[in-house]
Amino acid sequence: MKEITITTKFKVFDSTTDLPNDVQNLMEQAVAIRKNAYAPYSKFRVGVALVLDNGKIVTGSNQENAAYPSGLCAERVAIFYAGSIYPDAKVLKMAITAASDTNQTTAPIPPCGSCRQSIAEYEIRQETPIEIYFMGEIGTIYKSESLKNLLPFMFDKKFL
Repeated sequence: MKEITITTKFKVFDSTTDLPNDVQNLMEQAVAIRKNAYAPYSKFRVGVALVLDNGKIVTGSNQENAAYPSGLCAERVAIFYAGSIYPDAKVLKMAITAASDTNQTTAPIPPCGSCRQSIAEYEIRQETPIEIYFMGEIGTIYKSESLKNLLPFMFDKKFL
């Protein structure tokens, strides 16, 4: 038997004011779109803003449905929209923020497993990493240089 050790690195920012200016703007847009989330069941609102290599910013918020799991997470709403409107553009950066209607989220909230797999598909297809910044409603922000930090054993087309 052998053992494998996997390590990942994240940068940690104490607040949004510590972020680079372009990422501050991206996170502000994620916070704004988070308010448009349709989350009557979970009471958990997520907003995402992506910046593409063509300079466009695409946003998305989670959209729930009484017929679980028919809704979509904010990350997939944004990245699928970007892929459909700008199919040749690369996603450079992604800002994610999440807030609960019932209690304050102070810890960084990463993408769920389904969203990680969807983001992986785009990162693999475009052959460049996507910087991912994520936070709760307030507090620290984590930065991942690539989706690979969040999903080190990625499943992709090479396995099919």
